[in-house]
Amino acid sequence: MSTVVAVLGLGEAGSLIARDLSDAGAQVRGYDPAVAAPAPITDTGSEADAADGADLVLSVNSAKAAVGALRAGLRGMRPGAAWADLNTASPGVKAELAGIGRDHGFPVTDIAMMAPVPGRGLRVPMLASGDGAADVAQRLGSLGASVEVLDGPAGLAATRKLLRSVFYKGMCTSIVEALQAARSAGLEDWLHEHIAGEFGTLDAATLDRIITGTRQHAIRRGAEMEAAAEMLTELGVPPLMADASRAVHDRLAGENADTTGN
Repeated sequence: MSTVVAVLGLGEAGSLIARDLSDAGAQVRGYDPAVAAPAPITDTGSEADAADGADLVLSVNSAKAAVGALRAGLRGMRPGAAWADLNTASPGVKAELAGIGRDHGFPVTDIAMMAPVPGRGLRVPMLASGDGAADVAQRLGSLGASVEVLDGPAGLAATRKLLRSVFYKGMCTSIVEALQAARSAGLEDWLHEHIAGEFGTLDAATLDRIITGTRQHAIRRGAEMEAAAEMLTELGVPPLMADASRAVHDRLAGENADTTGN
């Protein structure tokens, strides 16, 4: 008998995961208040309707909707079923979801998708933690997913993902802001080539130098980023990331002063 999986949220990620689950032989029930589920996914009228009869429910809607979706969907859960939250929510929200699940007798697993879903679908690398993580990983693994189980509570998988997000998304937005300013200055091609060259030299030793140098030279680099922010303003580019960088350097400079007693 095939596994019955409910997918709540049929946006870009949810629809791709639902399609791959169906292709792998699962019976997929879908719900999204904004769009109808495409065949062969069974379209349903609510979270509870989608969860009715499902062995596993995957919540792939949004962090803001995660708690509401769980409360609504629990009404359709049957004994032995499991709930997995794949939304990019904070560890606190994941812990709240796990608590709600325990209160109703159902395990809630925190799943973090660690790469973009387009191009990977169900095979996107995932981390799982919390109640039922091993069971959910086994169920998804039997359908072709790659899920690493972490030994810890709901929120641990989210913590790892969001720590990566601080680094990666921060870097990405800084690059976009810098290139926008470079375009205004007539130097976009030069900066693009320069950034690409920097990526080619990155290694573990480079990372260590970044960490050490950023703290050691915080005062000078903070002043440099203040000047950079002024330049971006002159170029008509809001210096959001440059200002944030200046603020972090200022904080590090203050921590250095506290440590040395200056």
